[in-house]
Amino acid sequence: MKKLFICLALTVMSGCTLADVKVEMLSERTALENQVLGSYNALDSQMLLAASVRGVDSSGNITRPPEHSREYKDTISAMQILDFHADDLDRFKRLGWAGENNQGLVEPFSIDRNDVPEDLKAFADRYSAEEFEYVISKINESRKQIMMRVIHMNEDLDESDLPEVQKIFAKINAEKADPGVKIQDAAGNWLTKKDAS
Repeated sequence: MKKLFICLALTVMSGCTLADVKVEMLSERTALENQVLGSYNALDSQMLLAASVRGVDSSGNITRPPEHSREYKDTISAMQILDFHADDLDRFKRLGWAGENNQGLVEPFSIDRNDVPEDLKAFADRYSAEEFEYVISKINESRKQIMMRVIHMNEDLDESDLPEVQKIFAKINAEKADPGVKIQDAAGNWLTKKDAS
């Protein structure tokens, strides 16, 4: 059950919904991974609902939104930050400026503006080193917030389970990464993800 919630959380952090996860991948997941993934997808659904809540009822009267905890609000905000920066993160990875580490976080690398593909030149020129570091830090803060929320959503998990949750998020992020992205394996080695074919 723990793994289901961790897998759910990983899906949310990677900006994907359960619909994006291949069925055959789910069958290979451990129970804890499936538990995490389920929690993450629940958060993803909650974020969509929060974004679509109407301020008026069917008769035109103004309604109050439901009350939520500070942690819930912070987690929804973290998911929105991840969605907002998803395209930039994909480009950072394509440029080799960032990769997925084995703790479920984005690892920044040095900015190399040599041999930038033509379609990414304007993007690469737009980011200073400070802006790049800021975006990566916001992404990692948001990922950590989501991981902690997944732990708190599951009664059989506690903060001592964070390292295991991080490994599950790392695994899901590595699976979702495009070919050519730098991935850190469990032993700490950096590899470039190969094409699935």
